[in-house]
Amino acid sequence: MGSSLLSHSLIISHKFPILANSIVNARTNTYFRRPQLLRQHRSQISQNFRCLCSVSVSEPVASEVSSAPAVKKRIVSGVQPTGSIHLGNYLGAIKNWVELQYTYETLFFIVDLHAITLPYDTQQLSKATKVTAALYLACGVDPAKASVFVQSHVRAHVELMWLLSSTTPIGWLNKMIQFKEKSRKTGDENVGVALLTYPVLMASDILLYQSDFVPVGEDQKQHLELTRELAERVNYLYGGRKWKKLGGRGGSIFKVPEPLIPPAGARVMSLTDGLSKMSKSAPSDQSRINLLDTKDEIANKVKRCKTDSFPCLEFDNPERPECNNLLSIYQIITGKTKQEVIEECKEMNWGTFKPLLTDALIHHLHPIQDRYDEIMADPTYLDEVLAEGAKKASDIADVTLGNVYQAMGFLRR
Repeated sequence: MGSSLLSHSLIISHKFPILANSIVNARTNTYFRRPQLLRQHRSQISQNFRCLCSVSVSEPVASEVSSAPAVKKRIVSGVQPTGSIHLGNYLGAIKNWVELQYTYETLFFIVDLHAITLPYDTQQLSKATKVTAALYLACGVDPAKASVFVQSHVRAHVELMWLLSSTTPIGWLNKMIQFKEKSRKTGDENVGVALLTYPVLMASDILLYQSDFVPVGEDQKQHLELTRELAERVNYLYGGRKWKKLGGRGGSIFKVPEPLIPPAGARVMSLTDGLSKMSKSAPSDQSRINLLDTKDEIANKVKRCKTDSFPCLEFDNPERPECNNLLSIYQIITGKTKQEVIEECKEMNWGTFKPLLTDALIHHLHPIQDRYDEIMADPTYLDEVLAEGAKKASDIADVTLGNVYQAMGFLRR
């Protein structure tokens, strides 16, 4: 969840080795030493793993209808305050948040702690954090419906990360593609430990709020699996009767979250390479449309974007990734159906379509840019939104953190 909460370039295996822990009881050690039991447990996890691929909520059956108000499912997500928020972040994450806030209990935060895993500009971090928060609001996230806050303003994120780290096998983290690639390119001496352990912080971000769903792109479902594995592991090691004997309520400590994949627009590709995802980290700004780009910048980027020499325009041709990407962007930006776009654009050439796409982008982004300017002109308002969001988030997080401390045997404060 663009550089969303789950959008680091890591691939997590669904078959992480579960390591025996010398401090747990004999039953636990037996569980981790007997492969057949572990396979049965993993099979149960796999069978229970499902994906909600719609932002709608099913109607309750008659037997479930009651006079009590329905409890909303909870969703968390966030974006790093590095680089510029671009069309991929917006269409793949933030725009969908706006719809989700009406159906779910939502917490959207700026993941500034994740932004320091690689070298960064200390003079820009605070400013970039506020810019990102302002863009959340400008895009339509309503602080009256969603909690908007800064990750580092809720200290429970780091505390839970440390507790989770004690039960995370190092072998799981060594499988992370992000860490392998960065350490290979720059050498171990130039890579901080945070790049290795940030997936644990990511898990903390999600589990801390007992999240039911996490919005992710189609290509990011695996990114959630480490979090699910950690939740299951902690629930087994410390939950149930063991927690109850320590004075807790017993049962599961964490909810095991599931991925929520938006029905469209979940993956926006680069303007210079239809096979690569639009990214803040791409060296060329030409590869992305930033939400704060001027009209001239948008027009220039669309005019120069990579296309092909095929006649007409079409979706879903594997030999035409750029065509599919640009048509998909146009579809989401205009709110039209796929069939409507097909009928409108099938006989067009690039010379006709590019100005159409440019106008649609400018028309869509203009009110966002105006609202952003208004918010940035009133810093007191933004500070109040973030403070209130952090307070609401802390109220939830502190309960979870207290339960984890208790279940792990710490002396109560």
